[in-house]
Amino acid sequence: MDFDWTMLDELRASYLNGTAGTADYWKSEALLRGYDATFARRIAWKWHWVLRELDRRGWSPPEGSLLDYGCGTGVAAREVLSRYGAASFTSVTLHDRSPRAQMFAADAVRQENADISVESRLPDQCGLLLVSHVLPELDGPGVAALVRAAENAQSIIFVEPGTSAVSAKLVEMREKLRDSFHAVAPCTHSEQCGLTRPGQEANWCHFFAQPPTEVYTDGDWVHFGRVMGIDLRSLPLSFLVLDRRPPIPHIADEVRVIGSPRLFKGYALLDGCTSEGVEEKRFMKRVDPPFFRAMDKNKVSTLQHWECKGIDIVSVRAVDLPSASEVETTASDQGGDTPSSGSV
Repeated sequence: MDFDWTMLDELRASYLNGTAGTADYWKSEALLRGYDATFARRIAWKWHWVLRELDRRGWSPPEGSLLDYGCGTGVAAREVLSRYGAASFTSVTLHDRSPRAQMFAADAVRQENADISVESRLPDQCGLLLVSHVLPELDGPGVAALVRAAENAQSIIFVEPGTSAVSAKLVEMREKLRDSFHAVAPCTHSEQCGLTRPGQEANWCHFFAQPPTEVYTDGDWVHFGRVMGIDLRSLPLSFLVLDRRPPIPHIADEVRVIGSPRLFKGYALLDGCTSEGVEEKRFMKRVDPPFFRAMDKNKVSTLQHWECKGIDIVSVRAVDLPSASEVETTASDQGGDTPSSGSV
């Protein structure tokens, strides 16, 4: 990795201290290349995690165009195109306040998807809106502009940093759009977010993606982590997927575990989100030792079914989600349409 580490470090510092939204920070092509090969890869791994979660829910993007709002180097659009194929979309629009970033992203998208139409003008309507690591940089007018773009979309995927401050902004965005969209994930319902209720000030909706094993063995990544002072094992994220189409049915009594289980000797404390709100429960290791060990290694689905007695979880299992074919049949039966980037 032969990059200008000082420029990358200054860019990261602007994200961390909250000044990134004040001006266009893409000062050179070299900075874009360096970012795309490092920080943007970490964002790509978060997108992998979210898109796998959507696969598990049987979700697929709507027909129409794809809009990457605040595209940066275009990592969000590129990951979505890689997962669903360019043929799933009529065109791609890349929107960014930086003309330099917009051009870089367009070149990157075309290199990976030679046949797709790439545009820069915001469309009147789009099928799928992508918002990747954008919310931390938006002021009031910026949020209003994003809401206007969202109102012209059929579906929206937000992937943001997993901090409490950004999670709160994402909850605010969910509440602004709740009358027009239903929640696909991570929510198990489309009612008022439980984190907006009194007593939830210490909680926030976040998860942890897993980086590929290469970050532990590849010398370049080891060097990157050391120079940037980043724990490469940690990929915290917040995300939200909204859709206007007929909803994919949620399984009865789904619980979404937010954050990380807090592990103690012989038991764990988990924060579970349902339509009733967010509640802390205790899971004793003796109830299911293999599940407890898998939870300790971050290898358990965050979508679960619990049977509880008081504060204790007495039975737990991962929720079996419907297959894509089952979802298509359900949507058809309902008379609806068949389901056919930023900081570190």
